[in-house]
Amino acid sequence: MSTRQYDFTEGSIMKKMILFSSPIFLTNILQTSYQLIDSLWVGNLLGANALGAIAVSGTVIFTILSFIIGINTAALTILSQHKGAADDEGLKKSLNAFVVILGTMTVLLGIAGFFISGYILQWMGTPDEMLPLATLYLRINFIGIIFLFGYNFIATVLRALGDSKTPVRFVLLAVILNTVLDPLFISVFDLGIAGAAYATIVSQGTAFIYGLIYSVSKAGVPFSVPFLPSVAQLKKIFKLGLPSGLSMMVISGGVLAIMTVVTNFGEEVVAGFGAAQRLESLIMLPALTLGSAINSMAGQNIGAGKWERVGEISKNGLILIGTVSLTISAIVFISAEYAIAMFVQEPETVAFGTTYIQTVAFFYTFLGINFVLNGVVRAAGAMFQVFVLNVLSFWVLRFPLTYLGALWLGERGIGAGMAASLFISSLLAAAYYKFGKWREIKVLD
Repeated sequence: MSTRQYDFTEGSIMKKMILFSSPIFLTNILQTSYQLIDSLWVGNLLGANALGAIAVSGTVIFTILSFIIGINTAALTILSQHKGAADDEGLKKSLNAFVVILGTMTVLLGIAGFFISGYILQWMGTPDEMLPLATLYLRINFIGIIFLFGYNFIATVLRALGDSKTPVRFVLLAVILNTVLDPLFISVFDLGIAGAAYATIVSQGTAFIYGLIYSVSKAGVPFSVPFLPSVAQLKKIFKLGLPSGLSMMVISGGVLAIMTVVTNFGEEVVAGFGAAQRLESLIMLPALTLGSAINSMAGQNIGAGKWERVGEISKNGLILIGTVSLTISAIVFISAEYAIAMFVQEPETVAFGTTYIQTVAFFYTFLGINFVLNGVVRAAGAMFQVFVLNVLSFWVLRFPLTYLGALWLGERGIGAGMAASLFISSLLAAAYYKFGKWREIKVLD
């Protein structure tokens, strides 16, 4: 194979963790820059209402896709364990089963999402000034949602096999295209917010096609013409995939619920929250990166039966996430006002976005702890247990605390409630990692 695939069952853990996670971090930066560029063009060319519209719409897209994203996470666990166990035939069969199941679900959700977009946005309390823009943007995105799923799934497969470098190419291609096409479609072709959505579809579609061709012709991924999976394959995937999918729905549903709290404060706060979310995504990058990397690393070692290395992966992951998260949080905290002003110019919008991001910035280190520990237990197949942890995190803690914070402190309470929930959630994750029975779970026959 032309691209190196790491074997995590031997060698230096910290060295391989850094080498493997660095391309994932770069990929996540590119993914984030993709959203940032979208927001910069829309916010500056079309105004705060349009920026708020894509922020609300983005939350809906993530919620609708969350179930599939969760099953995609189960794919990382199963495929990495097959890789660690050197089970090539099991790897090929599991890969086909995921393609069939996830592909079918994505198409069905895309169709359903297109028709119910307006109803969802109304239920969320989207301000009347934003509703037509958000509905248009959301419907167009649902048309091309298969591309968003496609290139992210290919990236997941490659990471399960130990290759984190190749996915950078897919995302880089999408970012470059989107950077060029956004202003072209929005202003030159005078398509407005629809132009931003069309630019997204074209960019992601091109990245998906390139990723598929590359993974089959050069990376040696054992994709095949889809065939009906066996009953045993379906049972295994749904046993792990359903709780993993539900876990992601719980997360995205919690984000959606928080957005309903934000929309109560009007369009200025919604736009400011939308800009702050783009900065939040930067702070979350280390957590997302290590969560994905550790899932692959721990999965290979669990498949190989090397439990001592699994514990070392956890320790090294916590050290790395603490160092990187605190550094990025400090940078974002210091530059918050300037960064928010890059997206919108309205003083009230900038003021809220700055206050919110400075309130939550350093608490995302606790989210990193959560991602590292949950990445390890998820690699063992503890999907249902992580689902329960996410229910507690988002619906017992995050949404109620955000709601109460907003009720007591007004718009400033949104950030305070979020910060408190991040801290408590990390304590729950640590308790399950320490005392839970995730080490006894069997994924492979």
